[in-house]
Amino acid sequence: MNGDPLYHWTALAVCTALLLPVPVAVLAGWTPPWMRQRQAGMRLRAYGVLCTYAIALVNGIPRIADAAVTTVTACTAVGVGFAAAAAVLFLLAERTDSGARSSGPVDHLQG
Repeated sequence: MNGDPLYHWTALAVCTALLLPVPVAVLAGWTPPWMRQRQAGMRLRAYGVLCTYAIALVNGIPRIADAAVTTVTACTAVGVGFAAAAAVLFLLAERTDSGARSSGPVDHLQG
């Protein structure tokens, strides 16, 4: 039912290589150069990407272990919860950034 474990191992390795290093570095205090303008919501974005990585984990590991159908279905439901949490975190990060930009210095009005 779960297919070839090699596909799931490959997907898990690719997700680990692509999704894990930057958010861990951000949570350790590093800010990528392309995100230096939007630092207010960086931690929220990092947690959002970690939630996205958790989707890969909770969907891949039961399939690698050739778990029962009910276990795979339950883990898929947990993955949907992680997707919702990631969406909320990304929206909160954007809201935090927009609030930080609007509270900057105000130009003097001419008139």
